[in-house]
Amino acid sequence: MKKILFAGAVALLATPVLAGDPVLGTWKTAPDDNGHFGYVTVKQCGKTICGKLTKAFDDKGKELDSKNVGKSIIWDMVAQGGGAYGDGKIWSPDRDKTYSSKMQLKGNKLKVKGCIAFICRDGGTWTRVK
Repeated sequence: MKKILFAGAVALLATPVLAGDPVLGTWKTAPDDNGHFGYVTVKQCGKTICGKLTKAFDDKGKELDSKNVGKSIIWDMVAQGGGAYGDGKIWSPDRDKTYSSKMQLKGNKLKVKGCIAFICRDGGTWTRVK
């Protein structure tokens, strides 16, 4: 009986680790100023969330051979509860600018916003790919 209780306790404690953060996965970005979009793979990086551009597409959905593939798009993002993330940075390849960023997760949609000083940019809504 003690072994069963111990195994149950271990399973309960491990569940959050095994489940992972709900934002983890691959996301299709909103189109940039040129109509291009990309796939960003978001993962756990130590105690924070990070993401790299894994594919790039033109305005017609054709995959591009982009020099930005493999580059970090999101870093140092911290889960704040209730689907909110903040205190991180997002790099926008189309403007080559890095923004202090916030993200809000609702189901398979991720609302992204970034600011430099008092100037903010709506990064649009990203859609989960997988």
